[in-house]
Amino acid sequence: MTDQRKTNMKIIDLSHTLHPQMPVFPGDEPPAFNPMSSIETNGYQEYKITSSGHVGTHIDAPAHVYKNGASIADLPLDRFYGTATIIDLERTGSRHIEIEMLKEYESRINDCDFVLLKTGWSKNWGSDSYFSNFPVLSEKAAGWLVEKNIKGVGIDAISVDEIDSTTLTVHKILLEKGTIIIENLTNLNYIKQEIFTFSCLPLKIQNGDGSPTRAIAILKD
Repeated sequence: MTDQRKTNMKIIDLSHTLHPQMPVFPGDEPPAFNPMSSIETNGYQEYKITSSGHVGTHIDAPAHVYKNGASIADLPLDRFYGTATIIDLERTGSRHIEIEMLKEYESRINDCDFVLLKTGWSKNWGSDSYFSNFPVLSEKAAGWLVEKNIKGVGIDAISVDEIDSTTLTVHKILLEKGTIIIENLTNLNYIKQEIFTFSCLPLKIQNGDGSPTRAIAILKD
């Protein structure tokens, strides 16, 4: 629990909880938590965790789609921390996020390191509908965003590309420029400030193409 009297800030968790029954990308295996020891037998509890690097709220690194792309461990820590703004697209109801929808927020985007796309799709987390007909970035919109030299793009859906995409073109447009992707965000509706501090530190995985993250928003009280 954060002591608000001392820190004068509020922290909002933007991450889904990892557990064996959680939703995962179609075809992937859910994480497994197998006991290695117990308090009753060993005096301490320890679990072996087996998981994809792209489970739950997670980061895609360039190595995810580029053979010689930077891995999670290659990227400097400051790539995962900075100022952010939310682009509220829920009211549009559109399947495709176009440049015109982003330009309404251009002045804020210019002042931020991260752009978080709030589509409202996280409300479908846990149901089959989460994996179909979710909003995705258009290729032109992705290209427009990387021109802003931001550190990352986040979304409250399973992917920035269509679920059946075999080319992952939007991923490639963003990751080619080192713009990390944060997928499966949640709780974006709790953020009312236009600009706030965002952190999405990953596990430091050698040659990692992605990693789960405990993404958070830090708001001024």
